[in-house]
Amino acid sequence: MIVMKFGGSSVESAAAIERVAGIVKARVERRPVVVVSAMGKTTNKLLAIAAAAIAGRREEYIPQLHDLRDFHSRHARQVVPLEHRAELDRTLDEHFQELTELVKGLAVLGELTPRSIDAISSYGERLSSYIVTLAFRHFGMTAEHLDARHFVITDRHHTKAAPDFPETYARLQAAVPALAGRAVVVMGGFIGSTADGVTTTLGRGGSDFTASIVGAGIGAEEIQIWTDVDGMLTCDPTILKGGHRVKTISFAEAAELAYFGAKVLHPATVVPAVEKNIPVLILNSRRPEVEGTRIVSDIVKCANVVKSIACKRKITLVNIHSTRMLMAHGFLHRIFEVFDRFETSVDVVATSEISVSLTIDNSERLDEVVAELRHFADVDIETNQAIVCLVGDNIRYTPGVARRVFNALNGINVRMISMGASLLNLSFVVAEADLFRAVEGLHGEFFASLDPEVFERNGAVHA
Repeated sequence: MIVMKFGGSSVESAAAIERVAGIVKARVERRPVVVVSAMGKTTNKLLAIAAAAIAGRREEYIPQLHDLRDFHSRHARQVVPLEHRAELDRTLDEHFQELTELVKGLAVLGELTPRSIDAISSYGERLSSYIVTLAFRHFGMTAEHLDARHFVITDRHHTKAAPDFPETYARLQAAVPALAGRAVVVMGGFIGSTADGVTTTLGRGGSDFTASIVGAGIGAEEIQIWTDVDGMLTCDPTILKGGHRVKTISFAEAAELAYFGAKVLHPATVVPAVEKNIPVLILNSRRPEVEGTRIVSDIVKCANVVKSIACKRKITLVNIHSTRMLMAHGFLHRIFEVFDRFETSVDVVATSEISVSLTIDNSERLDEVVAELRHFADVDIETNQAIVCLVGDNIRYTPGVARRVFNALNGINVRMISMGASLLNLSFVVAEADLFRAVEGLHGEFFASLDPEVFERNGAVHA
């Protein structure tokens, strides 16, 4: 068995779904279990409908609901066989009637809770997985739909639910392998439910996580993440074009890249796969002939020091300084207790005896954090910053990497630098205005020559 996950851009239209059907049909002998995201930008549209509802803008959310139904119906009818059209229309009517009642309830309450967000945003995957199932039948495959909410069991942390792995694995193992022996199984990604059946979601990008969970639960031979690029690249194509495809990379390196901004992979995806030692492939649904990137558990030997450069934009740098803490213990504890209390995650940290610099990418509760910190320290904030992260297993073994980095930056001011505890990454902070120049210089320095066993030159596809 293999797990094949297709993102929103891979199922955004009738033509895209037909392309996916061809990809899956070519691999049907491997007993694929297919996980799909919502079609195109459906999740964003659902959240916009919810926002209009709680603001009381009926003149907005009612037409938006009609437009979203028309979008799904229009594309679905092009890939669903005539004999299933009545079933399709009935299912769409049921889902959109439920959704409309839910939205009207939000309009009455005027409040959007995390539980309501999960309930509304789940409709994208519920609809897409059903439509894709009918489309597969139209293109000559035996296909069966499973509601992921009956199998991915989570805690009650709505919008970012954590799976109950033992229960989830048990449910998947009990149902999926037998069904996959006679049909292509299709499930929605991103969604799950609590033990008592309340809908939850795994967070944005969670369809990758679902694919990994399903793969681990059924003991898949590999997990394929189908997206709209050729795989992991040596740099972010939205910042610098001309990156090269990384053929093979380790789980540890891929996790660092995913956390620090490589958007082709959800950061949590690799966890279940690592635990079960299942390879993960990143592939391009628009160019299925390209081999993509293979993520494996073992260290990947490479002549290059760096495998890829990841970036995180819209970063806030927080500088904390207190001479009162000189020779005193507990400074770090007091600082991180504040961030914990306000549920604000920290990315990169650099410390000294009396000062700490750190970065956050969510400033929603920053004012509260700063107010608490100022009870015992001076605090200053720098916005519009970016993290640049060089990732590669060879960084830990190679002398002179920092010298090459600073030479490549050619006078760009570095606000903070940190060597990751894993020794796989070297991260630093620059002003976002300097990000392109920084990545351009680093890419030229570290990828002028390439190990052909690990990289394919100019293998990137750019929109």
